[in-house]
Amino acid sequence: MGSRIYVTGMAGFLGSHLAEALLAAGHTVRGCDNLLGGEPANVPPGAELDLLDCADVAGMKAATAGTDVLFHCAATAYEGLSVFSPAFVCQNVFQASVATFTAAIDNGVRRIVLCSSMARYGAGAPPFREDTPAAPVDPYGVAKLAAEDVLRTLSRLHGFEYTIAVPHNIYGPRQRYDDPYRNVAAIMANRLLQGLPAIVYGDGRQRRCFTYVDDAVVCLVRMATSARVVGEVVNIGPDDEFVEVRQLAEMLGELTGCREPPLRHAPRPGEVHAANCDADKARRLLGFEPRTPLRAGLARLVEHIRARGPRPFRYDLPIEIDTPALPDTWRHRLI
Repeated sequence: MGSRIYVTGMAGFLGSHLAEALLAAGHTVRGCDNLLGGEPANVPPGAELDLLDCADVAGMKAATAGTDVLFHCAATAYEGLSVFSPAFVCQNVFQASVATFTAAIDNGVRRIVLCSSMARYGAGAPPFREDTPAAPVDPYGVAKLAAEDVLRTLSRLHGFEYTIAVPHNIYGPRQRYDDPYRNVAAIMANRLLQGLPAIVYGDGRQRRCFTYVDDAVVCLVRMATSARVVGEVVNIGPDDEFVEVRQLAEMLGELTGCREPPLRHAPRPGEVHAANCDADKARRLLGFEPRTPLRAGLARLVEHIRARGPRPFRYDLPIEIDTPALPDTWRHRLI
């Protein structure tokens, strides 16, 4: 018999894919979203959606009553933007996380699965292992790490189970592609499908790994029930396809048929040059296997955007600190 599972951010990219997989595994799924970055059309049939901000403690207490396992996926996942909008990002990452934990614990939840971020590791030497000292270099990473610390503390005080997933650059269909502040592959694909060149910051030699959403979700579903991950931090992401951002732009140019040379811009403050994780722990505890090669996953992302139609970018988030360090792409809405 499945568990009663609650997913925050369920109308968003990761939350909707996770809800779909949990339903397929036989669980009962309910979740919430404030639609800041999600769309109701993303929610899979069979899942119950609450139009609710997870920072609302009273609302979350009512919504999570009877929950066995809570997945906290909701976040304003804006690492770069957090340098210029720290209050907005921290409120919607740290404060919203604490409110969610509070409501779930009061309702006697058995387990909380927190989706953290690779931003917790900052500019350390890759590949990042779970025992790599956490040293975030931007407010988003600080807020994510603080949420982890509060979760651990509350678990010790109140006796529920917890586990922390650290996904690495998840991408794929349903990812918001009209957001100019995050999701580099989706931003590039959206521009390229409009006949515009991709935008690359700096020299484009920043190195990343990318995780296709289905590969990550397999691990997350197992984290709902596995006894092996209780109290553990687990990196979820491939460690075998390290790619430069300029190479990503070239690959997407081939997939979209737009071969315009990418536009170069000055580096963004706080951007980490190289980031990839060690996935050995996920392999050992969760049977993680990156089944989707980067090019194949990008092709699915491109086809999703092509089918829905390219969109203009939406500059609808606040800029709280406007200094000369603010990228011109955001100040002048160049993306």
